[in-house]
Amino acid sequence: MVGKMIDVPDELAASQARYNGEAGRSFIARLPELAAGFLDRWGLRPDGPSMSGVSALIVPVVRRADGTPAVLKLQLLDEESVGEPVALRLWDGDGAVRLLDHDEPTGTLLLERLDSTRMLSHVADSRAAALVIARLLAHLTATPAPADMRRLGDIARAMLDDTPKALPGIPDPEARRLVADCAAALREVAGEPGDRLLHWDLHYENVLASDRAPWLAIDPKPLAGDPGFELLPALYNRFDPDEIRWRFDAMTDVLGLDRARARAWTLGRVLQDCLWQIEDGEPLSEERVEIARRLRDPDGHSERIP
Repeated sequence: MVGKMIDVPDELAASQARYNGEAGRSFIARLPELAAGFLDRWGLRPDGPSMSGVSALIVPVVRRADGTPAVLKLQLLDEESVGEPVALRLWDGDGAVRLLDHDEPTGTLLLERLDSTRMLSHVADSRAAALVIARLLAHLTATPAPADMRRLGDIARAMLDDTPKALPGIPDPEARRLVADCAAALREVAGEPGDRLLHWDLHYENVLASDRAPWLAIDPKPLAGDPGFELLPALYNRFDPDEIRWRFDAMTDVLGLDRARARAWTLGRVLQDCLWQIEDGEPLSEERVEIARRLRDPDGHSERIP
């Protein structure tokens, strides 16, 4: 049976149970049957072992009709994943993976197959990799977001509402001041949240090589907003405290962003991560705290890109 051929990695089952509880466990239990249904419906056959990230099962496949390689992506539909096919259709393969088919009720996607063995995270020169991220973001965020996309303005207002309740839960006084400063910076720009189509999660493992383009973005969690909100993943992924300011300055240069506004939105993104950690009862990420510390001084500067 096809369903028995689909391997569900233990790591995916664990992450679904952790983040989505009973809904996640139910999703994992349904996955073999769900995958089998889409293999039959879209005329596909498995073409290698299954892979997974934190939230989705990725099944390499080929189309039976013409042998086209592709991947089947099965995921639990939520407010972040629901916009993925919308963004991929708008980008239409230009800077991002190409969407081949989509099932709206389940959020299942059929995507072109990129080279998963060649991630941007494998590029040894971290500064060159950061510039790849910046150029992709400059291209992707040139697209205006559709009217029904989730909005950064709504997210920013919710964060500012939640901050006063969260601050007393931070035991370290310096970290508490840093988080309060992040909220103050966000408050300065929240009234003008922007209208560009954002990827939201473009870090080095979400950029893969392809035969048709050197690098393409995958796995967007799109929203409408200011491109300054896009920078943080490239600062904490492949974390190097001595490169924080260089990467920030390089990316704002490539994207043509106002540095003060980009700084405020990046601190707002740090606030978002901290609020999630506080809600989950986890200690604040030392990396996020260090990024906030190094960006808090708007007059700081780093070596400029050539």
